[in-house]
Amino acid sequence: MGQGGAPGDLAVPDGATAVVLFAHGSGSGRHSPRNQAVAAALNQHGLATMLTDLLTEPEEQAEAHTRHLRFDIDLLTERLQTASAWLERDPSTSHLPLCYFGASTGAAAALAAAATTPERVRAVVSRGGRPDLAHAALASVRAPTLLIVGSLDTTVLALNRAALDELQCERDMAVVEGATHLFEEPGALDEVARLAGDWFERHVRT
Repeated sequence: MGQGGAPGDLAVPDGATAVVLFAHGSGSGRHSPRNQAVAAALNQHGLATMLTDLLTEPEEQAEAHTRHLRFDIDLLTERLQTASAWLERDPSTSHLPLCYFGASTGAAAALAAAATTPERVRAVVSRGGRPDLAHAALASVRAPTLLIVGSLDTTVLALNRAALDELQCERDMAVVEGATHLFEEPGALDEVARLAGDWFERHVRT
C-alpha cells in the first residue's frame, strides 16, 4: 500500500488537471527509476500520477521463473480497473479526468481497460508497449492514444505499427530516434516524458 492508503504511490500537485495511472506488466513496477522519472516529469506538467504494481510481490517472484502472468492481460486489466476505481473514490483525485500510461504488456491492459470504460478514460500513452496484446479491444478504444517506441526496438516497432492500424480512435505514433526498448539512451526518457505530457495536456483540456 502506498501513501494515504492508496494502492500505489500517489502524487497530486496543486492545481492538477488530470490523474495518470501507470500500468506495467512485470519486472517494472512503482519502484522503477524509469517510471518514477516519467511520473516526476508529468507532475511538472501539472498532472497527478499514481504508480502502482499490478502484480503482488509473490506473483512477481513466481513470474521471475514462469514468465506467464505478464501476458495475462485479463488479470492485469482487472487490477488496473481496481486501481482506477480507487482513484474515482478518493477525494484528492475523484474530480480529475483519468489517463493511462502503459509500458510493456501493461499497455495492452491500459487499452483493454479504456475500451471497457470509454466514458471514464480521457487519454492513453504507451511506452515501448505491446498494444497488439489487447487484440479485439483495440477497435473499441475511444480514448486518444499515443504509441511511443524506440527506433531501435524493431520488433516492438512493427507490432505497434500494426496495432496503430487497428485503433479506430484518434491515434498517433512517436518514434524516438536512437532509443532501444528501455529508453536508456541519454535524453530518450526525457523525450518520452515530454511526448506523454504534451499528449495528456492536450486531451484533458478538450
